[in-house]
Amino acid sequence: MSRPYMELGRSGQKLRTFNALVEAARGMVADGKTPTVDDAALAAGVARSTAYRYFPGQRELLAAAHPETGLTSMLPENPGDNPAQRLDAVVVKFIGMIMETEVQQRTMLKLSLDPELPGNDLPLRQGRAIPWITEALEPLAGKLGDAEIRRLVLAIRSAIGIESLVWLTDIGALSRDEAFASMRWSAQALLRHALEAGPPAY
Repeated sequence: MSRPYMELGRSGQKLRTFNALVEAARGMVADGKTPTVDDAALAAGVARSTAYRYFPGQRELLAAAHPETGLTSMLPENPGDNPAQRLDAVVVKFIGMIMETEVQQRTMLKLSLDPELPGNDLPLRQGRAIPWITEALEPLAGKLGDAEIRRLVLAIRSAIGIESLVWLTDIGALSRDEAFASMRWSAQALLRHALEAGPPAY
């Protein structure tokens, strides 16, 4: 197997070119557009043939252009062992990140629902929030089994994020502050119910 193009010589220049293409694509996504590799190349001042060495197709470009947190955890330092407090901290940070990049998130949501873009490498098909929520609920390990925690995590994720924000604001006609509060309340309600009656059974 050949090494990826990025690893073959002149790594500094290649990183700059890669970043230029990604930033160009992110700018277009922020404007609600769905950039192609050709679009990103033109905006970044990069030759089309060069751009395709970094991104063989639109799907790979869009995956790289997704707003990136760079975080492996959303917990604060010394989060304690209270699962409700830990969960709330993660939910607040996660929803805040979604709202800060709402236009990009909406574009990515649209793309994730596009049957013309198959595969699981688009960010909203990867379940990136699941590890963050799972980490928040680690203190429940002695109270709930792994499968139960997994079901609770999925239920919480279904109640927060860009999908919920779109529904609450566009359909429910809530303000963003009201939507924020609603998602935060839903996460805590699901946690309380799971501790009292168990997570969803399926």
